[in-house]
Amino acid sequence: MTITNDIKYLGVNDHEIDLFEGQYDVPNGMAYNSYVICDEKTAVFDTVDTKFINVWLGNLEDTLSGKAPDYLIVQHMEPDHSAGISALMEKYPETTIVATAQAFRMMNQFFGKEYEDRRIIAAEMSTLSLGKHTLTFVTAPMVHWPEVMVTYDSTDKVLFSADAFGKFGALDTDEDWACEARRYYIGIVGKYGMQVQALLKKAAALDIQTICPLHGPVLTENLGYYLNLYNIWSSYGVESEGVMIAYTSVYGHTKEAAELLAQKLEKKACPKVVLCDLAREDMAEAVEDAFRYGKLALATTTYNMDIFPFMKQFIEHLTERNFQNRTIGIIENGSWAPAAARTIKKMLENSQNITYTETTVTIKSAMTEENKAELDKLADELL
Repeated sequence: MTITNDIKYLGVNDHEIDLFEGQYDVPNGMAYNSYVICDEKTAVFDTVDTKFINVWLGNLEDTLSGKAPDYLIVQHMEPDHSAGISALMEKYPETTIVATAQAFRMMNQFFGKEYEDRRIIAAEMSTLSLGKHTLTFVTAPMVHWPEVMVTYDSTDKVLFSADAFGKFGALDTDEDWACEARRYYIGIVGKYGMQVQALLKKAAALDIQTICPLHGPVLTENLGYYLNLYNIWSSYGVESEGVMIAYTSVYGHTKEAAELLAQKLEKKACPKVVLCDLAREDMAEAVEDAFRYGKLALATTTYNMDIFPFMKQFIEHLTERNFQNRTIGIIENGSWAPAAARTIKKMLENSQNITYTETTVTIKSAMTEENKAELDKLADELL
């Protein structure tokens, strides 16, 4: 793949993987992206997962017609991008690695060496000339590891963005960018919104016409769309108007209440209602929707003087990712000592800017007519 006249794609598609990072379902696989700039000096950007090192080295050899690369730019040390470092350096012993100081320390952890004899330590806004191309290195700590940097090529106006602007899915599949980029961002980067905001501010000072991420497609058109979504996600803003109803149910009574709330919201012309059974739906998808919409209804049973395990796991995923700036309504069920509402609020007590509806619906075993009226009131408050 040709990105510009001088920038070529070296990456690979992985359709063997089932769970990315051991937890995220990726039915359409993953792309591990790597690039090379061909100038008076050549610079390779990142490597690939260990399963594809030989394929990637073959891509590099074909692209450079056997010539050795001058530089290997290491932007991120996570193994799906760094596994090929040692192999490249053994094959091309004259190549110089460019990375942050912390990245070199991580190389020692992974490969037992820091390449002191052939390395350049990149600092904030330091530059490297390849000939007509000049690279500027921009540190991006905790987006989403501490050693991360991104690289700007001022000649072709390309931002090599590391894991920022990445998504699930191989490049040879056709799927909506936002859905899988959102799930990727919220799941993997979502905790670090403040750090992403800092990177976006740095990027705003650059004339960017192309974004080359380490996962997902190269972005070349309507970049404002992608930048706007990243700004919303990283500032924990509301992307879409609507209400997500997340529920767990043991014998069906709490499910019935959640479904009735959904019906009432739809009848009242709620822009979007998402109903999610946390025991059966993909947890990462559920977490994604909780961050996408501005209103959240949580319906669950009291369980062992706590809350039902899938609801507890769901809320832990939210708080781990700095869930904030949302309105929440609660439906609790308990046959003798309902305590779910109190437990939920305790779990969310450190989350910023959480507003609870005035109405909390408390069901004792099965819904009553009074509960149905309370659900109607709750729907009004959520709207």
